Amino acid sequence: MSLKDAYLDVAAQAVTLLGAPEVGALWEESSALAEMTVGGLAGHLAYQVFSVSPALREPTTDAAPIPLLEHYARAAWIDAPLDGEVNAGIRAKGEGIASEGAQALCARARAMLAEQEAALPAFRDDWVVFMPQTGWALSLDDFLVTRMMELAVHTDDLAVSVGIAAPELPAAAFDPVLTLLARLAARRHGQAALLRALARTERAPSAINAL
Repeated sequence: MSLKDAYLDVAAQAVTLLGAPEVGALWEESSALAEMTVGGLAGHLAYQVFSVSPALREPTTDAAPIPLLEHYARAAWIDAPLDGEVNAGIRAKGEGIASEGAQALCARARAMLAEQEAALPAFRDDWVVFMPQTGWALSLDDFLVTRMMELAVHTDDLAVSVGIAAPELPAAAFDPVLTLLARLAARRHGQAALLRALARTERAPSAINAL
């Protein structure tokens, strides 16, 4: 399975969750994430799907794509505090997207996913995505990995928030998402903390909590 197919599968899981009656019923309640409502979290989850369509509508760029881990090294949000301007802006954007309501948001996400299902398979593997919000470019595959990671993490967040089981990722999506999260965790906490959290939990309770 290609990364394009893997992304479409993960996005479909997210859109299905957005349509769950439990999500609409708890829309205004607090989510599992601090300072975010269920609706705001749903808006942030839906945005991960919404962000792909503009990349597919624009012509490929001449800019050289940067490596995936360099993208996260440059990202302003990754080490920002919860109450910082960057994260406050992310929460506000999610709540703004949620303002259209659960049914409308799910319908828009479903329509955008259908558009992507039709368009994405035809894109070349060497397609380069320029992201104006960051000022740099990624390969299409790396861009889709960033979307899959966000979708996987926030699908779980939303499922936990409304008390239902999160779907399991297909292997073609789980492998690159796990690799990315492991590399980011090792960068943040160090190799020893990550290895102990995965293999020697009795020696590393603090590492488990941190990860």
